[in-house]
Amino acid sequence: MSVAVRTEAAHLSDAAIVEAYLTASMIPDPDAAAAYMAPGTVITFTGGREFDHPRGPTAFNAKRYRWVKKKMDRFDVCPGDGETVVYSIGTLYGEWKDGTPFEGNRYVDRFVVRNGKITKMDVWNDSAERILVQRGIDA
Repeated sequence: MSVAVRTEAAHLSDAAIVEAYLTASMIPDPDAAAAYMAPGTVITFTGGREFDHPRGPTAFNAKRYRWVKKKMDRFDVCPGDGETVVYSIGTLYGEWKDGTPFEGNRYVDRFVVRNGKITKMDVWNDSAERILVQRGIDA
């Protein structure tokens, strides 16, 4: 991690740390995103997939989308004893692998932040539901 990133992270609020992580993830620059995470962080992605580095979700997204970005509508911040839970709530937009554009795909990301670093991330979105609809499956 560069000195500039360490210095920047030291002065950010917990919500700003989460926003900076998500912004780097959308470039995608998983190594820059990792600078906001503590060692040993677990990322639990859609479908219960677990990753130990932002490269995991980036690789997974490359299988599902041609490209994808987040429209971050809000951050809900829940301070706790020694940690803060930050929810990022918004929608995804981008293109499916076949080039079909999409928008308005709801997501919720839940982060645990301790001592200025993300220590846990959980990801949920409606992509699987949308894929079912694309395939004519009413489940």
